[in-house]
Amino acid sequence: MKKAPTYLSCTVDADGIALLELTRPEKHNAINDGFIAAIHAFFAAPPKDARVIVMHTRGENFCAGLDLSEHKERSPFEVMRHSQGWHRAFELIQSGGLPVVAAMKGAVIGGGLELAMATHVRVSEPSTFYQLPEGQRGIFVGGGASVRVARAIGAGRMTEMMLTGRRYDAEDGLRLGLAHYLVGAGNALTKAIELARAIASNAPLSNYAMLTAIARIDDMSASDGLYTESLVAALAQTSDDAKNGIAAFLERKKKGA
Repeated sequence: MKKAPTYLSCTVDADGIALLELTRPEKHNAINDGFIAAIHAFFAAPPKDARVIVMHTRGENFCAGLDLSEHKERSPFEVMRHSQGWHRAFELIQSGGLPVVAAMKGAVIGGGLELAMATHVRVSEPSTFYQLPEGQRGIFVGGGASVRVARAIGAGRMTEMMLTGRRYDAEDGLRLGLAHYLVGAGNALTKAIELARAIASNAPLSNYAMLTAIARIDDMSASDGLYTESLVAALAQTSDDAKNGIAAFLERKKKGA
């Protein structure tokens, strides 16, 4: 009997750091329907004891994008529904309420870049490179790049990136905001875990507010955004975690720490 493919592996440590590994190295972690289904299922019901998720990969590449070897011909309506399935899966990453730190290396291409941009903190290694080659394939992005990538680097730069198939290296990605940190070779996962532990020490409500409010406020008018900010601040700053956190800070200041 042929063994069913696996796409993800997850372990959670005592501090609530969930190490989510993409486990398709033989395909450079390329994305197919099974991969999207696995991502959706995981983020729809993440481990209950997870406080922060670190997404990393087996093999030398973060994600090489759409698995063209499994590409299927679809009607326009089927393509639209297929794209929306990617949107739902990646929206669960961005707005599901759990911080996600990505440890990137090698190829972050097409759908792989769309996956990465749905995470909240991105760490890259010198081998990391970014590309949107859809124009050379005769297709168009369908996993959210026109929103998430365009907002990070600008619509004009993304258009040029797609038109020319331009490849950005790790330093370019850091400069443009595709990554937040650039570390030495082999150090992305270590740095990602370090950041995850710092994030996990925050009040859960504060983390949740940052993940679910800021992106939505970015879609609002200025006046609506400011009003929403006040509502979220009212919830966060009257919580027990906030009271305890402020009291601890004042106590340390009093002791000269």
